[in-house]
Amino acid sequence: MAIPTVGKKAPAFSAATTGAAKLTSKDLAGAPYVLYFYPKDDTPGCTLEGQNFRDQHGRFKRLKIRVLGVSRDSLTSHAKFRAKYQLPFDLISDADEALCQRFGVIKEKNMYGKKVMGIERSTFLIDAAGVLRHEWRKVQVDGHVEQVLAAVQEL
Repeated sequence: MAIPTVGKKAPAFSAATTGAAKLTSKDLAGAPYVLYFYPKDDTPGCTLEGQNFRDQHGRFKRLKIRVLGVSRDSLTSHAKFRAKYQLPFDLISDADEALCQRFGVIKEKNMYGKKVMGIERSTFLIDAAGVLRHEWRKVQVDGHVEQVLAAVQEL
């Protein structure tokens, strides 16, 4: 499967979310959206990233941008994580890694000296026509949401 390229159509998908039984890329057509992939619910970096998107959610909403977080965690885990940190956006459960594979975010990582496959923190901005407009890979949490907002304002 080809990794998405900026300027080309983003991969089609169907996934389970905290807000609906299924969400598809067709459901999102007609409005821009942000997909941010993170390794695991309720871990320090992932919590901070979620809180940063939460804290800027009003700005995304005024710009008519939907924010969606994606990890391999279950919907039950997502629901607890979302409630605990009052995240105002849906989280996608990608337990089978189908969406992660489509966006090429599963990478080999080193965890305590052991090599494991996991999600590389990444964010994608898709426009109303379903075209990938910007991607951030190997994301550093500090300042990232502001970078995404700056790119959104250029749409």
